[in-house]
Amino acid sequence: MTLSLSPTQTEELIQFSNRLADAAADVSLKHFRQPIQIEDKDDGEGFDPVTLADRGAEQAIRELIEATYPEHRIVGEEFGIKDTDSPFEWVLDPIDGTRAFISGLPTWGTLIALKHNGIPVIGVIDQPYVRERYVGWTTAATLNGKPIKTRKCSALEKATISTTDPDLFGPADRSIFDSVLERSRLVRYGLDCYAYAILSSGFFDVVMETGLQPYDMMALIPVVRGAGGSATCWSGTEPNENGKLLAVGDPVLAEIVLKLIHEMESNHG
Repeated sequence: MTLSLSPTQTEELIQFSNRLADAAADVSLKHFRQPIQIEDKDDGEGFDPVTLADRGAEQAIRELIEATYPEHRIVGEEFGIKDTDSPFEWVLDPIDGTRAFISGLPTWGTLIALKHNGIPVIGVIDQPYVRERYVGWTTAATLNGKPIKTRKCSALEKATISTTDPDLFGPADRSIFDSVLERSRLVRYGLDCYAYAILSSGFFDVVMETGLQPYDMMALIPVVRGAGGSATCWSGTEPNENGKLLAVGDPVLAEIVLKLIHEMESNHG
């Protein structure tokens, strides 16, 4: 079994990932800022919206994967798991930020990740309305084909941080986030996957989330890492099923934030 991809394989799969993003955009853009029926997947207990755009975009992606790489595994938010023995696994969120989508805000994105032997090796964050496509892999990241890099920021007091909604944190995690927030310079909320794209292109410094599913996270990781940043669990390990993702642009700042999180967790413990 091959443990890593060759440059030729990587390039082929990046180009295919772009085809997948194009297919999703053809669907999602037809519905964006148009009247659309909204269903609630939480069945009244909360609000977890889904639309024809979510389902149609994922269906378009899955059909193209199954036509081109029928042996590949697929995990998607809307249509679940296609299980195979392949070392390749596509992880899909057709519209990350459906709340933004139905509110007419262009901060949603299509997330497409390719894992190889369990490791996310290619990621796409596509915002087709503003025509921004962020692609990352193990050695680089691009915005519309041009290289991007995270920025230097070695002090939390100079950092711009982000999370989608601080009210989504439980009490202990909220306390940790507030400690990071109190030491930072600027915070922006409500951006979903777009915050990670902006961090990767050098305009944010820290993004913290919890409660994420694999399809929310996997595409973000290669983009952030390919641009020179770190993407870990809050403990500093690989992101896992606990759904906690910490993205930091500057590796020096990552150590500072991880140390602060560890201190806060020790105090709570």
